[in-house]
Amino acid sequence: TYTTDTKSREENKKTIESLYRLSVDIKKIRRLKEWVLLQEVAYVQEVAGILQEMGADEPAVANILERCPEAILRSPAEINAQRALWQLVCQNEKQLIKLIEQFPESFFTTGYHENQKANILFFQELGLKNNIITRFLTSAPNIFYSPVEKNKKVIETLQRNYLSLGGSDANMRVWILKLLSQNPFILLNTSTAIQENLEFLQKSDFSDQEVLQLLSKLKGFIFQLTPTTMQKSMLFSKNIFKCSDQELKELVLKCPALLYYSVPILEERLGGLLKEGISIAQIRETPMVLELTTQIVQYRIKKLSALGYNVKSESLESLNGTKKDFEVNYGKIQSKKERPMFNPVAPLNTQY
Repeated sequence: TYTTDTKSREENKKTIESLYRLSVDIKKIRRLKEWVLLQEVAYVQEVAGILQEMGADEPAVANILERCPEAILRSPAEINAQRALWQLVCQNEKQLIKLIEQFPESFFTTGYHENQKANILFFQELGLKNNIITRFLTSAPNIFYSPVEKNKKVIETLQRNYLSLGGSDANMRVWILKLLSQNPFILLNTSTAIQENLEFLQKSDFSDQEVLQLLSKLKGFIFQLTPTTMQKSMLFSKNIFKCSDQELKELVLKCPALLYYSVPILEERLGGLLKEGISIAQIRETPMVLELTTQIVQYRIKKLSALGYNVKSESLESLNGTKKDFEVNYGKIQSKKERPMFNPVAPLNTQY
């Protein structure tokens, strides 16, 4: 029905002319979001005027409207309200316009105004710095759309569990803020789901201290899982590594990815490693290698092999870590291979 309607309706000529005057690529909008051009009411000049008032030059305005054409459907009142809202956490309008240029979709989603404002004030009271809140606004805007009471309830559940697991009052605020800044999406979960996941870990014989350790290591991703998915992943690892419950627990603490990744992902990564001639015993010794995608593993093995490093017989530790960690390890192996071994008892080759 929608397709038929759009085909039978004509583009708004006034909108097209206004966009053309602003040097906006109209073909691009037609290709991506033609429906915007069919709307009877649009505020092209008004939106452009507000953006220019904030410091955007003509190319910046054109770029913003090409990337987020629905911006022209927002009324000046809606945009100014959003502008005032974001100014609560932006240092100045220069920073604000820079954010709008980078993340126009987040800025021009102008609904849930009261919820957004209440959540911004709540995060400030909680102690989150404004630069972290702006990062949330641009990369995780959904967390601001929920009523503030819902987000407060999730935070309270986390605080209560942190203390019941043996965390101290003195460290709790720092722990919560770190968890949120690493993964704001935990706020999209319900407090019930969080509780169920923590109870599952305790029932799986992880001590309170170990559960706390996992929470910190997983950066909050544990709250996006379910007891069922965690159980399946643990059972898969137990069968693959042929280990006891205690050994499995130690492996999970060493590499929480065994808990976090689903069975199909673990199967694919394991298969990729075995294809390279790496044994199950080696993977069990260094399970963190399963945190890497198959493509990354293949690339790193290729680079190390070129130096004569044989991953089948040597440690997998050299494959691990971030890109930066790997480059450091690679550099060490490279310099070791290039540097001739010094033999203190060999005769010196001296010329008289």
